[in-house]
Amino acid sequence: MRDKLSIIVPTYNERDNVVPLVERIAAALAGRDYEIVLVDDNSTDGTIAAAEALASEHPVRVLVRRDEKGLATAVLHGLAHAEGQVVGVMDADLQHPPEVLPELATAIAAGADLAVASRYVPGGGCPQWGLIRRIISKVAIKIAHLLLPASRRVKDPMSGFFMFRRDRLGDAKLKPIGYKILLEIMLTGDFKDVREVPFIFEDRSAGASKLRASTQLEYLRHILSLMHRTGELAMFIKFVAVGISGIAVNQGFLWLLTEYGGVKYYLSAIVGIEASIITNFILNDFFTFARQRAGKSFLGRLLKFNLICLTGAGIQYALLRLFTDVAGVYYLVSNIIGIVVAFIWNYFINRHWTWR
Repeated sequence: MRDKLSIIVPTYNERDNVVPLVERIAAALAGRDYEIVLVDDNSTDGTIAAAEALASEHPVRVLVRRDEKGLATAVLHGLAHAEGQVVGVMDADLQHPPEVLPELATAIAAGADLAVASRYVPGGGCPQWGLIRRIISKVAIKIAHLLLPASRRVKDPMSGFFMFRRDRLGDAKLKPIGYKILLEIMLTGDFKDVREVPFIFEDRSAGASKLRASTQLEYLRHILSLMHRTGELAMFIKFVAVGISGIAVNQGFLWLLTEYGGVKYYLSAIVGIEASIITNFILNDFFTFARQRAGKSFLGRLLKFNLICLTGAGIQYALLRLFTDVAGVYYLVSNIIGIVVAFIWNYFINRHWTWR
């Protein structure tokens, strides 16, 4: 690989890790044109001095930020000063093994625009994690995959260990929050070929973890920000608006046929459900997902939408009978409960299948 590599490593109080980290990177990238850009958030434990001492033996540059902190913004600071056409990002705590860097570089040289070191492809893993940490990681990934469909291109969008061609970022306006910089870069850049390379997430050998409970809230804020900037939030809001109109249609047929038509409520509900499915499809196809329907069969979308919504209708109908007949809830209230649950099902399945 002839392109110069810039390896960006955010650091904060990593004195005991920075020397072995740089030495292992140097060994892994021996014979390549590379630089290591250490972005330090004004460490107080001697990390800066230890890092600067390495510059006499290795291509290391140390950038110290005095007035700003945070892993994601540190990566952007390093990117602004990096010289390489290909940029790698990794943590300083040795949980990201530098020996995987050549595999990422090989993937880039083979045509990938973005190569992600993944814990969740065959050959990867995090064997030293406890059950709670595994659950948190999986839930975070599911949230990203559900709310940001573009993140489904990789199985490990939470990875902080990756490499990419910087020209693929173009003029992207990066506005990261918290720690998950890969999501920001992947969803705002123009990465056509994305590949994953397996790696084993190692246990921290020295220093203390920087993760806090507030990190989870920052992650959710970041997801919301990306939904807004990628248009996912606007589509969700439109889907809600269409759904509200569907509620009016559904409830209207149920009420009219039950109160004035003398039809049993559970039969009226069937008519109301089908009427709302038809009106919801038409409005969503021309209003919510107009950009996603180009080149796709109208009939195919209609059939998919009906299949998904009929399943949702089954959920709604079951809840209507359950709450009305078993719990004694007023039938219109029971129907609203069923509608809300069915709506959640309908949005996510339609977003990922009908208008993918």
